[in-house]
Amino acid sequence: MEALLALAIGVLVAAAVYLMLARNLLRFIFGLVLISNAANLTIFTAGRLVEGAPPLVPVGLDAPAGTVANALPQALVLTAIVIGFGLFAFALTLMFRAYTTLGTLNGDEMRVAEPREPGEGSALR
Repeated sequence: MEALLALAIGVLVAAAVYLMLARNLLRFIFGLVLISNAANLTIFTAGRLVEGAPPLVPVGLDAPAGTVANALPQALVLTAIVIGFGLFAFALTLMFRAYTTLGTLNGDEMRVAEPREPGEGSALR
């Protein structure tokens, strides 16, 4: 099972890097979401996947009885999901504001502080 998750993590990271290297801001944000999901799967896999009971302590005992799942990776992933959603919402808001202000999502055309001179960089296109 860990090998399958490692393969899935590799595919997610590869797709995220591909999207984040694009010049389009929307693709960059989608790549950011994918790499966040890959990090969540990495944390979850690092906590070892076991088939066990929920990590609950029965009444009257000091420790869980039998094999239980590790609660720490689950808590970390849940926290990372909430933070990732907040980051995604904030990035979408910034992207919308940039689009309404500049009229484009292309990173090369978003040069407000240092505008290009006519003919500059035409060899790269």
